[in-house]
Amino acid sequence: MKWVPQDIEMYMKSKEYVDTAVISLYPISFGDEMKQSASMFEFLSLLTNQLERQFTGRLVLLPPFTYLKEGTLEQSIVKLSEWESSLKESGFKHIFYLTSDSDWKSHESSLGGSVIWMPSIPLENMEDSQKISIVSSQVKQLLNLFTQKWRENE
Repeated sequence: MKWVPQDIEMYMKSKEYVDTAVISLYPISFGDEMKQSASMFEFLSLLTNQLERQFTGRLVLLPPFTYLKEGTLEQSIVKLSEWESSLKESGFKHIFYLTSDSDWKSHESSLGGSVIWMPSIPLENMEDSQKISIVSSQVKQLLNLFTQKWRENE
């Protein structure tokens, strides 16, 4: 379910079946890494939208968490910990963070959720059909990973 009124209304009616929150972590850079930052955004946006379609009724795709790439992740971790507390209080059992910023993997132990790093694939010069094909293959890998994490945490 996406973070739109129609889907959230459906969530409110069936929240006992929806136990997973997905948060994309987007680095924002205005310097030399600006294009790379935009590329990560495009890739993860397509990826999470397809993932949400696969698991509608099981997960909520929350608004993305954005942060300045030039900053430190410690401040972001504090804010994400607040998100986690609120999500857990609301009944979410599983929290997944999706990112293309490899710096997050070394901070996974600071978070209660699972950090999933997906290396960004530059899509800007591809046809739409190529983008869909590549993203679909990435989603298949995520399907297995999500299923495995759900089993571990049940």
